[in-house]
Amino acid sequence: MESPEIKKQGLNLPAAMSGASLRLDTFSLSLSARSISNLSSSSPSSSKSSTCSDRFIPCRSTSRLHAFGLIDKPSPSKEGGNDAYSRLLKSELFGSDFVSSSPSSSSPAGQSSPTKNILRFRTDHSGGPSSPYSPSILGHDHGLSNEASTPPKPPRKVPKTPHKVLDAPSLQDDFYLNLVDWSSQNVLAVGLGTCVYLWSASNSKVTKLCDLGPQDGVCSLQWTKEGSYISIGTCLGQVQIWDGTRCKRIRTMGGHQTRTGVLAWNSRILASGSRDRNILQHDMRVSNDYISQLVGHKSEVEEFWKISSEPATLAYLWCRKFVCGLKWSSDDRELASGGNDNQLLVWNHHSQQPILRLTEHTAAVKAIAWSPHQSNLLASGGGTADRCIRFWNTSNGHQLNCIDSGSQVCNLAWSKNVNELVSTHGYSQNQIMVWKYPSLAKVATLTGHSMRVLYLAMSPDGQTIVTGAGDETLRFWNVFPSVKAPAPVKDSGLWSLGRTQIR
Repeated sequence: MESPEIKKQGLNLPAAMSGASLRLDTFSLSLSARSISNLSSSSPSSSKSSTCSDRFIPCRSTSRLHAFGLIDKPSPSKEGGNDAYSRLLKSELFGSDFVSSSPSSSSPAGQSSPTKNILRFRTDHSGGPSSPYSPSILGHDHGLSNEASTPPKPPRKVPKTPHKVLDAPSLQDDFYLNLVDWSSQNVLAVGLGTCVYLWSASNSKVTKLCDLGPQDGVCSLQWTKEGSYISIGTCLGQVQIWDGTRCKRIRTMGGHQTRTGVLAWNSRILASGSRDRNILQHDMRVSNDYISQLVGHKSEVEEFWKISSEPATLAYLWCRKFVCGLKWSSDDRELASGGNDNQLLVWNHHSQQPILRLTEHTAAVKAIAWSPHQSNLLASGGGTADRCIRFWNTSNGHQLNCIDSGSQVCNLAWSKNVNELVSTHGYSQNQIMVWKYPSLAKVATLTGHSMRVLYLAMSPDGQTIVTGAGDETLRFWNVFPSVKAPAPVKDSGLWSLGRTQIR
């Protein structure tokens, strides 16, 4: 039976409890009743005018939890599919120590952490224009982003017409010759018939370097890196070294059985390629004509000999296969050679056998260029039946990219100022094209030659190229920007302080 006093206070007690066992103080009971009365009298309508309490309880409807990704919704992270991104995000925000000590990083597979959405900020795109400072290195909600906040730059404008045109009578229309080269001392060498002429780009002065005579002819030209000496490959298979300043022949070297159509210098060694399919390496410091012979561009003569005894056809095949492209890498360690056996070979200075044999081209490989911006990056171009420019990683022999240019690829050259390259073409469009790497976006297409653009050379500053064709003209084009020069330092003079500036 409940006590009348307890029933009066409005307390409901279990049957097993009595008023004596409860032992409630009258003052405490009245205080509790007053508190209960105050709480029961409060309502949502009166909360607007309520007094301050000892703690803040935020309102969910005004907390903008959607901006921080805290609203419960299906997401890859709740299924354990975005753990790598969460760890990377925490590492960027709190450091690697936080990630390594975080319990979520060491939780068993299949158990999602309750804190995966903390600080997972998402930009609110619903209102107003975004601030220019809003993008962060962590990107948006969908993962890391490499997109720049600024709009893409407009494509660089390349003049469509040459700024200079020179007449070059007797410039041969032969795909397998290399008759134009520009020295580091700003002197252009051109082979015209049996003669070599030097044109100074600084004062436009023309000098006749040599005349090989009626029984010989110029097949290739190549300046040394210093620009003082020039090598000349002849129709008789010789390689001549001339002093470009004194117009004096220094040395003549033999070794090839027929015409020497391509030359390539590194710091000390001159490589020469010929129609005899051989590559000879010459060293000016020794008396021998050549120090090594590289044989790799093999023709089908041996196989044909087994099934045919026609001497005329055999001789024709022998003449068809030869070396037509040579280029040293920027570090002088590797030599790339191309032939009209459709092969691209890569050699190093330690072996007499090619370290790479690339056979994807389906036509002669004359156009070869090493990138000055990335080691082991080689570009090559194929002839009329191929028309493709291919990019190779010579460290493993993998083809990185390929693009069909639409025409016979005659020459390739990388810009040393920007990561772009220029190609010249023959059949059937006779155009000059500038490409951006690695996107291979076309920067410009230049036309003007009426015949195949067989010759290409670049100025020492890397801004201008000169092209030559069988239309007997040399055209100068401004295709590349200048290199970004460092801020100039004011020179106080040699005699003012008694010392020179080193930076």
